[in-house]
Amino acid sequence: MPTFLTHLESALDGTWFSPDTLQTTHRGRPLWVRYDLNRLRRTVSADAWRDRPPTMWRYRELLPVERDEDVVSLGETITPLVPCPKLGRRLGVERLLIKDESRLPTGSFKARGMAVAISMARKLGVERVAAPSAGNAGGALAAYAARAGLEAFVFMPADTPRVNQYEAALHGARVFLVNGLISDCGRIVREGAKAMGWFDLSTLREPYRLEGKKTMGLELAEQMGWRLPDVILYPTGGGTGLIGMWKAFAELGSLGLLPDAARPRMFCCQSTGCQPLVRAFEAGERFAEAAREPRTVAAGIRVPSAIGDFMILDAVRESGGRAMAADEHRLREWMELASATEGISLCPEAAACLGVLELAVAEGSIDPAETVVLFNTAAAQKYVEVLETDLPRLDIRSPIDWQAMARSAT
Repeated sequence: MPTFLTHLESALDGTWFSPDTLQTTHRGRPLWVRYDLNRLRRTVSADAWRDRPPTMWRYRELLPVERDEDVVSLGETITPLVPCPKLGRRLGVERLLIKDESRLPTGSFKARGMAVAISMARKLGVERVAAPSAGNAGGALAAYAARAGLEAFVFMPADTPRVNQYEAALHGARVFLVNGLISDCGRIVREGAKAMGWFDLSTLREPYRLEGKKTMGLELAEQMGWRLPDVILYPTGGGTGLIGMWKAFAELGSLGLLPDAARPRMFCCQSTGCQPLVRAFEAGERFAEAAREPRTVAAGIRVPSAIGDFMILDAVRESGGRAMAADEHRLREWMELASATEGISLCPEAAACLGVLELAVAEGSIDPAETVVLFNTAAAQKYVEVLETDLPRLDIRSPIDWQAMARSAT
């Protein structure tokens, strides 16, 4: 597959870098991956993508991996776009769809980014990788590193969900629990880079995880017949998913594959327990002040400070969207609502999107007649601490009170 990759570009000031050598950040801020879209426009075909196997790799022309032998894959399938009419009616919208990323390897959207990042790292000669993780990124990193034959180190806050901890260890990573936040884990990774010789795969500290995440936007556009929804609700911590999709829409537009010039309004969804981007958006700031004492059961969006904060806020504002926070104390309630109403096992991060949807409809930011797509970024089953509940017990030595059981069911 020919590559159309041309260069890397600083998101801060436009400085160019070669894609043929390992790159991290420029002046402490992320890099964009750029392609020759003019040449690609003469080559790419939506029909050709449609006829390829249903994995994220069908969009190879818009990905940086050139050789088939460099692709590190665990079978990253196209994820379903599930209509949720009952849930939509409960929240006041006529057309709600959930794109269910929990179907991916390791049970979360993190598989997309790590598949591309690990592919490029191995291609460029990396043998050891490391990253901080407060949730699903650690397990995905460990799984793809194992697939590629790379050594992996993962640093997690001590209160990271247990399944995430065990998953990373199960896949052979060296996992360390840290008595601090994900920002403290990130500092350890940066400080250890020289002594340990690892490549830092932290969110947006290398350029290629973003390229994997943007395939969510490419898939969504194709699934909707190249007509984008009115609104996208996305749970936002480090923000690679939201930034990546906005980049995908711009690239598709340049390729002439989005006949409608309209783009969705991007809603950056956080929790009241950790909302640095919401505060920056409301204050009209481009860079966000770090959240103090962040607390949320939605581990994936418990990010006190995002290195790509300005990229997230730029995309939200350019789209005409909003940054909003859902009530932390109601996340479990929204998880139960989605699961019991539509059968979709919604993770707590995606539950924050339901809370934002409820608020946005009530205040008029989202019209009931609009098409809304919400991203379920991980499987609810990975959050056993949030799912814990007291269940009634039956004693086989005693007769069952069927009338009481019937009353409890109604």
